[in-house]
Amino acid sequence: MSEINVVPYIDVMLVLLIIFMATAPLLNLGVEIQLPQSTAEPMEQQKDPILVNIDEKGDLYLTLEGTSEQLDLETMAAKVGAFVRRNPEVAVLIGADKRIAYGQLYDALTTLQGAGVVKVGLMSEPKAP
Repeated sequence: MSEINVVPYIDVMLVLLIIFMATAPLLNLGVEIQLPQSTAEPMEQQKDPILVNIDEKGDLYLTLEGTSEQLDLETMAAKVGAFVRRNPEVAVLIGADKRIAYGQLYDALTTLQGAGVVKVGLMSEPKAP
């Protein structure tokens, strides 16, 4: 009668679990920004939107299909424009830190418009009661 010894497999699985648990908090999946507060109703989305984030220093971050990267304005416009031409129904949302200058947000909006993006929304946080 032969048996399979599963103890080494369990040991490997537990080591991998510990490694993933230790590294998961270290992954930076988003950009830390302080959004302005608003009483606007949330939008209904059928697909994941394209996210353009502008942090306090004015750096642009593009989140497209789950991956986030820091880009300059022209590269961001080229990537978003190409994606929107392939998927015209996808929405583009801009999340700008409330401490940036209005001109930086306006530059991002006009650059996206020049790239052929028709649907652009601004993100905010709900107001505290």
